[in-house]
Amino acid sequence: MEFERYLREIVDTMSEGLMLVAADGGIAMVNESLARMTGYAPDELVGRKCRVLDCDVCERERGLGQGAWCRLFAEKSTLAKRCVIRRRDGSYLPVLKKQSLLHDAAGAPLFAVETLTDLSELEGLDRKVEALSRLLSAEAGFHGMIGASPVLGRVFDLIERAAASDAPVLLTGESGTGKELAARAIHELGRRRGGPFVQLNCAALSESLLESELFGHAKGAFTGAHRHRQGRFEAADGGDLFLDEIGDAPYAIQVKLLRVLETKSFERVGESRSVRVDVRVVAATNRDLARLTAEGRFREDLFFRINVIPIRLPPLRERLEDLPALVEHFLRRLAGQAGRPVPSVAPEAMRLLLAHDWPGNVRELKSALEYAFVVTDAGPIEPAHLPPGLVAGASLPDCRPPRIVRAQSPDGDARSALVAALRRAGGNRSGAARLLGVSRGTVLNRMRKYGVDSRHVLDY
Repeated sequence: MEFERYLREIVDTMSEGLMLVAADGGIAMVNESLARMTGYAPDELVGRKCRVLDCDVCERERGLGQGAWCRLFAEKSTLAKRCVIRRRDGSYLPVLKKQSLLHDAAGAPLFAVETLTDLSELEGLDRKVEALSRLLSAEAGFHGMIGASPVLGRVFDLIERAAASDAPVLLTGESGTGKELAARAIHELGRRRGGPFVQLNCAALSESLLESELFGHAKGAFTGAHRHRQGRFEAADGGDLFLDEIGDAPYAIQVKLLRVLETKSFERVGESRSVRVDVRVVAATNRDLARLTAEGRFREDLFFRINVIPIRLPPLRERLEDLPALVEHFLRRLAGQAGRPVPSVAPEAMRLLLAHDWPGNVRELKSALEYAFVVTDAGPIEPAHLPPGLVAGASLPDCRPPRIVRAQSPDGDARSALVAALRRAGGNRSGAARLLGVSRGTVLNRMRKYGVDSRHVLDY
């Protein structure tokens, strides 16, 4: 008996959940870790069938039991498996389950010993590693947004203000203007930055698949639903959910989105019990939601609910003074990836870039520079190296570079971008470096090179 008492104390020190299941499926014992993981008190589990945890894999295993309670009792051993169990409050928990069988002296099975490892923290770490990788490998500047123009500066101010709030945000703008970068910036600057950032494109799925992706489903909810599925709202609990192209969400989904925003709860597909979540929604669209609302194609109440903090991302043609800095940024990235020197841009090629209307915005500029980088062997990028469609559509005699471009040379463009960044930062060199996506030392070197004095920058 004393040994059993010590054994119980040892079992309760385990970080993994442990459960003993009898041959009839009844739970004979659980440790403290399993109770914490599931939200049940130990006496709420002992004596009940193990199906109370609604493991999505075990139901299939029980069907393979050949007359025994489950496959383990028939085959003596099973492989470790990743599965999802249901907590007492109805939420899902991803776990790694390992099983073995205890026998008596005659070889008859006594208990199945199951250990469960909580994988939710591991999944959270995976998300953080992924976010850090994006941060290290992606863009510089203001959370990936490059530019020092006044119109973009106002966007940065709004992003910082929106990040300090928990209210829904609606990002609008043409395709390629950086709405996803803005959404990530709101998350990274806000109080929820320690939580998940989850995103979903509402235009990429059918109505039924979109509902399942948003809210999740229980196993058996429809044909092919063999396992529990956690939805994006549940995955984003404690963080931010980015709903891209929300203007394309089916009308029936709009109704359910409105309910989640108002009640902070939802039902998974195939279930009737509510799941509560703490999620801030950041939505984005390149469509005119006000017009869609007037035409009855978008719910007015949902529009008002997501349009609490509207932020419009300007098209590139409205901030052409940022183009030289964007060109330098993308070419430096391409050169770094290829292990080549950073090519300069010939004055006539820069004039062509400034003359283009950029209907695809920054995304189109990036693609054009990738093309030019590939076809340029050495030396500066000339007009002949630019995509044929861009050159053919330009009208050089009518081209008027924006006021910030003082000289038709790479040095002139770099000086103009430097002056604009310093002006935007109020003469602060660190602030200008952040806007340009470079170090403070680089800003100081360029100021010396181009004879720029931050004390007189507002006079330029």
